[in-house]
Amino acid sequence: MKLPVIRHLQKNNDQEKLENTLEVLESFCDHRSVTDEEMDVIGELISNICGALEVQKMIEEGMAEKDAANSFMQKVLSSIDK
Repeated sequence: MKLPVIRHLQKNNDQEKLENTLEVLESFCDHRSVTDEEMDVIGELISNICGALEVQKMIEEGMAEKDAANSFMQKVLSSIDK
């Protein structure tokens, strides 16, 4: 996950676009001809899109944009440390 990418996706796309893209990428991964390398790239894209959706949700709930992004990354980092 890359915070600059997450912030870019969150700022430049609405929730519906992100959710539709997520569905397409997940469907793509289900095909048997997808290579491991492609899966890694798609996995990174999916992670960033999910992050953007989460940040968007926090902003809609009233959190400042910068605080929402930082809070999300803190959640990610703390879950990795466990």
